[in-house]
Amino acid sequence: MDRRNRSFSQQPRRFAPRRDRLDAEQPLGAERKELVPPVYTEHPDVAALPQRTVDEYRALHQISISGADSPKPVLDVAHAGFPRAVEALLHRNKITKTTPIQAQGWPAALAGRNLVGIAQTGSGKTLSFLLPAFQHIIAQKGRDRPAVPFALALAPTRELALQIQAVANEYGRPLGIRTTCVFGGAPRSMQARELGSGTDMVIATPGRLIDFIDSGEISLVNCSFLVLDEADRMLDMGFESQLRRIVPSIRDDRQTLMWSATWPRDVRRLADDFLGKNTVMLRVGGDTLTANKKIAQKFVFCRPFEKEKSLLKTLFDLYDAAEEKKEGFPKTIVFVNTKRVADEIAAKLKDDDWPVGTIHGDKSQDQRERILNSFRSGKFSVLVATEVAARGLDIEDIRVVVNYDFPKTTEDYVHRIGRTARGNSAEGTAYSFFTSADAGNARDVTKLLKEAQQPVPEEIVNMCNSGRGGSQNSSYRRQGPSNPRFSRDSYSRNDTSRRNDRFDRR
Repeated sequence: MDRRNRSFSQQPRRFAPRRDRLDAEQPLGAERKELVPPVYTEHPDVAALPQRTVDEYRALHQISISGADSPKPVLDVAHAGFPRAVEALLHRNKITKTTPIQAQGWPAALAGRNLVGIAQTGSGKTLSFLLPAFQHIIAQKGRDRPAVPFALALAPTRELALQIQAVANEYGRPLGIRTTCVFGGAPRSMQARELGSGTDMVIATPGRLIDFIDSGEISLVNCSFLVLDEADRMLDMGFESQLRRIVPSIRDDRQTLMWSATWPRDVRRLADDFLGKNTVMLRVGGDTLTANKKIAQKFVFCRPFEKEKSLLKTLFDLYDAAEEKKEGFPKTIVFVNTKRVADEIAAKLKDDDWPVGTIHGDKSQDQRERILNSFRSGKFSVLVATEVAARGLDIEDIRVVVNYDFPKTTEDYVHRIGRTARGNSAEGTAYSFFTSADAGNARDVTKLLKEAQQPVPEEIVNMCNSGRGGSQNSSYRRQGPSNPRFSRDSYSRNDTSRRNDRFDRR
């Protein structure tokens, strides 16, 4: 019929739209898919390992593992069963042997087991959960399915989330896996566009993820692989209520991996609620907080106003040692407790022509990323940072950590110094400036040093023996920088001029 002559009284074609999506709880576009169970085949070389060899390996690396049918360790990355593209990338990054957490964590995760992993920083745990997550995604996604979140990794801070995202991009892209990182402190619209274009895995901080869930811009109805990274830190930061909002939106038949540096009661309770019975419990180094034994822990005993000179002396000692060996200056992080001190120290170092960057809470996300990228690339060798960078900062070639201000807790101390000596073969050094105000930490420091099989300085022993009276020790009061390249006239000035004294070098 000629459209121009059609009668306006003609009835339109009848249709019946589906209403099931309107009544569904999940956002539009989210359809629950059948879960493809994991298939893990133990490599013949792993299966052939005698139990005596397994026991010796676990004893050597202080590994304890519990749970029904706990797997044997995978000692070589070639025996894990990863795709060839991943194996090639691991070898390109000179990763041929597994770390203890990977050796026991990979086979458990690849077999679809729920897993609790307790391990120190720098243990290789990021790859311990990312590579099994990718295997899981590949099995669920198939060839023709669109990108929807099959996996979710939750982290306490945006720095850690971005660090996970960087590793995920490196290893996921060769497999065609798309990951999206969502976190507060950055434009929401850009993250929303990335989610809208499809993603296989979401890496998120709890608050921003809840925002996207509440707005209907993300559905976790097909998320069947959940990672809780640094669970103890998330609880310390008050995220338990957010976690208990997020997890029920994920399917019940999910696989859950929880990682933590410590195993306190509140973390155990969370594990009981989220992981269930089919769980492998894996500890490397025991369930108490320990320092990496590959980190040489050194202490500089000084008065508060002497810290600036002590820092410069430490940096020049590192500089001279590098020059003697004809090496580059080692990448160094200087930790302080306040943003004001961070800016002051960085400014003074820049005045003396040290290549230095600063990161703290007042920096925008773009500034932080730019500074960290410059640090990674070697544009500058010294990074002054507050606690904001203590966790989630995973740069493998950091050689030195300096605690200009001693951290408020022993846990923070372990995580700060854990920025160095990351990976199987790396070693590092941590220098901590210790004043009379830090004497209350002496007993905890003593315990950490003994557990790491390192000598306890006499000054710290004296502090322990005298309660909080470490500052009464005469040798402790006399300590100060003695390098002849530094002027010592600041020690004879009044207290105000001492605090305002600039670095000077002869």
